[in-house]
Amino acid sequence: MKLSSSLLLLSSLSLSTAALIPSRSPFRTLAKRANATVDPMYQLSNDSDFHFELLRVLSMAPYEGSDIGETLVAAKQIIPGSYESFYSAFFTLANRVLNVSTSIDATRFPVSARNAWFKTSSYFRSADFFLHGNWSDPRINSLWDSQLSAFDAALSLMPKPIRGERITLHSANTTNSTAFSIPAVFYPSGKPGPRPTIILCNGYDGSQEEMYHFWVKAIVERGMNAITYEGPGQPTVRRQQNLGFIPNWEAVVTPVVDYALTRREVSPSQIGILGFSFGGYLAPRAAAFEHRLAAVLAIDGEYNTGPAILSQFPAALQAAFNASDADAFNKGTEDILSSPEAPTEVKWAIQQGMWAFKEASPYNWMKNLQAYTLVGITDKIQAPVFVADAENDIFFPGQGKILAEHLGDLATYHYFTGAEGAGAHCSLGAEVLQTQVALDWFEETVKYTEKQGCS
Repeated sequence: MKLSSSLLLLSSLSLSTAALIPSRSPFRTLAKRANATVDPMYQLSNDSDFHFELLRVLSMAPYEGSDIGETLVAAKQIIPGSYESFYSAFFTLANRVLNVSTSIDATRFPVSARNAWFKTSSYFRSADFFLHGNWSDPRINSLWDSQLSAFDAALSLMPKPIRGERITLHSANTTNSTAFSIPAVFYPSGKPGPRPTIILCNGYDGSQEEMYHFWVKAIVERGMNAITYEGPGQPTVRRQQNLGFIPNWEAVVTPVVDYALTRREVSPSQIGILGFSFGGYLAPRAAAFEHRLAAVLAIDGEYNTGPAILSQFPAALQAAFNASDADAFNKGTEDILSSPEAPTEVKWAIQQGMWAFKEASPYNWMKNLQAYTLVGITDKIQAPVFVADAENDIFFPGQGKILAEHLGDLATYHYFTGAEGAGAHCSLGAEVLQTQVALDWFEETVKYTEKQGCS
């Protein structure tokens, strides 16, 4: 949403409601940062949040995750601001493509069947996206079961040398969180000899299945291995183990590194970690304590996540929070959520946060968030870090640059621009460009070329 239209929207609200809606919502800002240019990208919806989520689905098209035409057909059915219309459009599409998937003879046409199952999975995930404001909504689990089943059907049809293998790992011992299981998928390169390997996690709302289409296929095509995983707060762990996010992400990553080192396909000295979106905090945080990592990729980088989100709230709610006035903070936030005039991006950010962090009150969610900061931790990171930043980032504008500055010589900072179609958060819509830049950096950093293999 353009700044001018944001101000117009805010000015049209009642005084009491406008005073409560932050000028930059958590993760979904209403106003661009001061030094950003107007986003040159064509907008897919008048609702800026829906535009971003539609762009997210389209962004999976280069790597088997969606088809452009059918996504645009669904987009036309969506009413700005209507969560139910977003659900309905993608649920209808998911079931249509599901029927196609089941009709294909996978024995004769495995590639066609795999493509259809991958798309089916993506569309069921999209149908679920805006439903988390009501924790008791049965669709939260039923849609997820459908997306997992479809994705597994696609996995089974991958060529054996590069077929993804689901595994279950267990958390490292920690005094800060309960024990948990870590669902993961190992994707081998299919090439001989130990290979560089990238461990990948998504963020605040994304799944490991989605990461196949954003990163894994591009990694495997370059002759490297990939491992995706999910920890507490992320979609499958939140649903199946009822656990919210934890700040000490090394408790999740260390078991994944342990597992990687058991695989003969993995070169022990060439293991990297990539964090996507909120993962731009999670991956550097883990790397501060897990020193067996050869490289870190923060896409996009985050330095001070929790405090940055609080700073985007209205002054009155910040004051209430800082005074530990939970009642006032909860009342103000709930007024925003109940207002029909509040933008989608504001409501979604709060609702998703409370669900993913498993906090029933806005105050407890915000209190939990304050632990998500790299202040005083970046000096513990030993591996080189690729820090991505995006010109028109609507989540954490400027955080990538701040992270790079605190990392100093360890950081390679890359600013993706709107003019090259890569200015959206995590450069959605520019997956081919982004993977080229980031993975070329990784290969150079760990001294690997596909022609020569591991050096």
